[in-house]
Amino acid sequence: MSVSVLRTADAWWVRTPAGAARIDTAATTTRELLADRAAIAAAATSADVVAVDSLSLISPVTAPCRVVAQMTNFASHVKDSGMDPETVPLTFFRKASGSISGPHDDVIRPAHVNLLDYEVEIGLVFGREMPVGSEIDAENLPDYIAGLVVTNDISARDVQLPKTQFYEAKSYPTFTPVGPALVLLEADELKRFTDLRLRLWVNGEVRQDMTVADMIYRPVDALRELTRFQRMDAGDLLLTGTPVGTAISAPAKPIEIIGSLLPPKVKWKMFFKGQAKNPKYLKDGDVVEAAIGTDDGVLDLGRQRTVVRYAR
Repeated sequence: MSVSVLRTADAWWVRTPAGAARIDTAATTTRELLADRAAIAAAATSADVVAVDSLSLISPVTAPCRVVAQMTNFASHVKDSGMDPETVPLTFFRKASGSISGPHDDVIRPAHVNLLDYEVEIGLVFGREMPVGSEIDAENLPDYIAGLVVTNDISARDVQLPKTQFYEAKSYPTFTPVGPALVLLEADELKRFTDLRLRLWVNGEVRQDMTVADMIYRPVDALRELTRFQRMDAGDLLLTGTPVGTAISAPAKPIEIIGSLLPPKVKWKMFFKGQAKNPKYLKDGDVVEAAIGTDDGVLDLGRQRTVVRYAR
C-alpha cells in the first residue's frame, strides 16, 4: 500500500486517514529518510496525528540533488510542437536543484523573462543508487524508484528558444515546484503508472489533462537510456515529460517555412512578437494548480497550488 510522505521545515510526516503523523527520524534529506523505512512504517500506523491543513508543506525532495528531465515525451505534446512522435528520440536535460520549491510557494518570474510557461510532470524519486551501467528491467525497476511526486517544469520560453538550450530557462529559483507528497509505492502499485492522469489548471481553467497512456518512453526505457551515462542516487529526481496544453505551440507550417529562411535574429523577433499576443502565458497573480492520480483515486500524488509573482 502506498505511503504519502510530507515535509515541513522541521519534520517529516506520513499522511494517514486520520491526519499527519510525525516520523521519528533524524533524517534531514530525502536520501536519509528513504534509508529509514522503519520510522516511516511506524508513523504510518501511529494514532498521534495533526491536521494536514495545519502543516506548512515544503518540497519532499530536498536539494542539493540531481534533477534530470525527459524532453518531449508525450505524443500529444510532440505533435503540438510540430514533430512526429515516431521519430522523436529519448533525450534528457538537466535542471538546477536550486530551482526546487514547495507545493504552495510562489513562482517568481525574473524581470527579464516575458514568456513564462508551465508543464505538469510526474517526478520519479530514486530510492537507491543507480551507477552507470546498471541493468534495468521491468522486474527490478521498483528497486530503483522509491516513489512519485507532482512536479511543474516552469519554463522561460524566451530564454530557452533563442539559446537552444534548456538549463538556464528551466533552472531559475522556484521553477520546479514539487509535492505536496512523496508517494512511496510498492512494486505492484508501480505497475499502475500508465493509469496516472496529469492535470493542470490556471485560474481554474483546465489547461492540461492527459493520462500516461500518451507517454512515449516509459520509466524502464528512460532508466535504461539514462544509465548509459548518468549516475543517479537515492533522493535524485527524474521528470518524465508533459502532455499537450502548454502555452507554447508550434507555428503554422507556412510560417515555420518562412521563418527558416530568415536570419535567426529576425526570426526570433517575429516569433516572440506573435507569442506576446498569446494569453496562455503566465501572468502576475495567476494561480497554477497541478494534480496527478489514477481516475479511481487509488493512487493520488496530491495537488499543488502556486501563485505567479513578477519580480520587480
